[in-house]
Amino acid sequence: MAYSSADARQQILDRTAEAAEHLGVALASLGAAYESLDEAMADRLENELFRPVQLAYGRAQRAHEGFAARTSMPARTFAQPAPGHRDARAQIDRAVAEVRAADDTLAHLQDSMLPVEVGDPELRAALADVRDHLGGVARNARELTRVLGR
Repeated sequence: MAYSSADARQQILDRTAEAAEHLGVALASLGAAYESLDEAMADRLENELFRPVQLAYGRAQRAHEGFAARTSMPARTFAQPAPGHRDARAQIDRAVAEVRAADDTLAHLQDSMLPVEVGDPELRAALADVRDHLGGVARNARELTRVLGR
C-alpha cells in the first residue's frame, strides 16, 4: 500500500499521542492508588511505578511535540484524565493495562519502520527511551500488589 510522507508523519503523530494518552490514564490511576495506600507502600508505588511512568509520559509528550515542530504539523494537547473510583489494587491493574497499551502502540510504530522512513533519529531515540522507562513497570506492579494489604 502506497502512502505519502504526510500520511506517514500523521500516523507517527497519532500513535505517539495515543501512547501518551494511555500513559496519562496510567498516571491518574497510580495517583489514585497512591492516595489509598499507607505511607510505606505509597512511597514504594511512587518509586517503582509512578516515577518511571511519569518520565515516560513526559518523554512521549516531548517526542510528539518535537516531531510535530520538526515536521510543521500541529501537535495535540494532552489533558490529564480523571481516575476512576476503585481500590488501590484495581487502580494499579488499570495502570499496568494502560502501560502495556502504550508500549504495544509504540512497539507497533517502531516495527512499522515509519520512524526510519521519515528519517527522524530524534524520534526513534525518544520512542526507545519511552519504552525503556516502561520496561519494569508490570514486574514491579506484580511485586507491589503481591504484598498489598499484608
